[in-house]
Amino acid sequence: MILHVKVARHLHDYVLWVKFNDGAEGTVDLAGELDGEVFGALKDLAVFRAFRVDPVLETVVWPNGADLAPEFLYEKMKRPSRGKRAKVGKEDHQIMAREGKKCYKISKGKRKVSLD
Repeated sequence: MILHVKVARHLHDYVLWVKFNDGAEGTVDLAGELDGEVFGALKDLAVFRAFRVDPVLETVVWPNGADLAPEFLYEKMKRPSRGKRAKVGKEDHQIMAREGKKCYKISKGKRKVSLD
């Protein structure tokens, strides 16, 4: 199956929530991937948050021309733990974000709520 990003949302910092055409969804922390001429510009959070899902490329793209292959995002994705639910925008999704040893649930209003 060829992977396509169907939906993506900014959660916090350099973490995105993504959902793929095969139904898989989870979080991707891109903080360690923002190097080089094109991706280095995304270290500015205002620029990073300006991403969108391109309807032709079917992946995450930025106004400066940066984009990430859906396969790369899929490989880096942390899948949600079962039983945990949260709201992102108008949609209800299972979302977990792990930062070090702390685990957060992203709640309505996109605020982090510690689960530890």
